[in-house]
Amino acid sequence: MDLKTASALRRLRLVSTPEAVSFLLLLVCSVLKRTTEFNAVPVMGAVHGALFVLYVIFWLDAWNRARWPLGRAALYFVLSVLPGGGFYADRLLRREAEASVIAARARAERSKQTERPRTGAVDA
Repeated sequence: MDLKTASALRRLRLVSTPEAVSFLLLLVCSVLKRTTEFNAVPVMGAVHGALFVLYVIFWLDAWNRARWPLGRAALYFVLSVLPGGGFYADRLLRREAEASVIAARARAERSKQTERPRTGAVDA
């Protein structure tokens, strides 16, 4: 995985949890609005809306850079519209990033092992 792809996945991870928290808080504010005099829906709606727009922008960038199949890209989008889905998306993205780091280290180790030392002698 190249640096730009890793950065795109990291940005998506960083916004997925706050987006999930804001969605849950918006739901709580919605219930409080209907059951009490407390009305924070306009504020939480704006916060959640901004975070959701960021999530979608970062999701599109990650999809483009990581070359996800349609099913995986759809999964990450569906998780953004489910209450608490952003927490699961963060977990999946973390696992994907860790797996790519492990794979990159294994490739680097294999390439070190297959390199022949140069002795300066000409092979006949």
